[in-house]
Amino acid sequence: MKFTTALRSSSVRWAGPAVLLLAALYYVSGETTPPSQYHHWAPAIVSAPLVTLYALAYAAAAGLGVWESGRLRKARIWETAPSRSRCRVAADVLLPVVMVAWTVLLLPPAISLARSGTAPTPDSLRLPLTGMLIVVCHAVAGFALGSVLPRLIAAPVVAVVDWIAVAFTRATEPYWLRHVSGQFAGVGFGEVPRPVSLVAPVLLAGGVAAGLLLLWLPRGPRVLRGVLALGVAAAGVLGAQHLARDWPHDPPTATGQAPTDCSGAHPQVCVPRVASGNLDRARREASRTLSTLRAAGVPVTAPDRIADVYTGQAATGSGDRVWRMSLMTADRPHEVGYQVMVRALEFRCAEVPLVRARSVWLWGAIRTGQVDMYRERRRSEGVTPASEKTESQVGDRVRDVLGRSQAAQRTWIRSNLASCPKSATGSTA
Repeated sequence: MKFTTALRSSSVRWAGPAVLLLAALYYVSGETTPPSQYHHWAPAIVSAPLVTLYALAYAAAAGLGVWESGRLRKARIWETAPSRSRCRVAADVLLPVVMVAWTVLLLPPAISLARSGTAPTPDSLRLPLTGMLIVVCHAVAGFALGSVLPRLIAAPVVAVVDWIAVAFTRATEPYWLRHVSGQFAGVGFGEVPRPVSLVAPVLLAGGVAAGLLLLWLPRGPRVLRGVLALGVAAAGVLGAQHLARDWPHDPPTATGQAPTDCSGAHPQVCVPRVASGNLDRARREASRTLSTLRAAGVPVTAPDRIADVYTGQAATGSGDRVWRMSLMTADRPHEVGYQVMVRALEFRCAEVPLVRARSVWLWGAIRTGQVDMYRERRRSEGVTPASEKTESQVGDRVRDVLGRSQAAQRTWIRSNLASCPKSATGSTA
């Protein structure tokens, strides 16, 4: 059967526009972050709109698969001994169904890539291609169910149950349920889903589809087919559960995959290539801040590398001493210098009294020329009577310290970094 002939007689003629309209609504309402905020990282741009569309694609494939199977059964196709094989007939009628569901998975990411001016990469195709494979499994499963169930009742029921079974796993525990459902989470900048996280849902959907397909094929004793089908389906479900049972909230993901540029040495500063325009300034600020603090008596050892938090392990070598900071978004002067200053003023204790911590940071900010950035951080935490009182105490203490000799200041900073009080209140930099 030609594709155009199958399309003219398919339920896709009337159901397809409704499915695509729903996909458009999901895309518009589910876009909480503009594609431009993903810094041209294609896997993240592609994964973002798909989070709300997987369940719709699978449900549409399963429900329409039921309908097409019931239509063939009502037309007594299987009783007329068609010249083509049963599988070929099923494939012909399922092709339009699968293509509509594939459009749900492919068109929104393509729009997001075009809007952000980003070219697709092989890594960005991992999630759509896996979703397309799972769509086929859901369509096959729906077709097998439609061969024995009344289509007017079964098609909407199967579609709704399929949608609920997939979509609701995002908010359920244990976590392995969401990892085997085909409802993939979004990925961040520099991240790529590992192959094992893609295999688990394919294993489950493929096992169930293959089991139902064995029941549908009229070959061999029914009891034997039933036992074999149950074994195949159980193997798929249990295999997927075994793979994902120990995964945490997020599935296995490779990080630090974005191209990275580095500059300088001791420390070497590394940022994702999309932010390399700020690399030279970041390196200068980092080196100047470390030199100034060391001259002021701070016992700081320069790291081998200062890397952005998004570079992951790709920017590190074995045995390297690496400081990770938010360099990619630090596009203003002194942002990198302030982060380096705070990291260099390392307290021996995990918790430090609030006034002491802020006194050390303000002293370091004044010595390195980061006072405006320090004050901006304090304002971002909110201005209250309590915070104003704290800052007044901090200012008085730092003014007293700055009035001392260089040797006295060196003794003061080393003492504050090294001593541990019995009770402490932590603070953010």
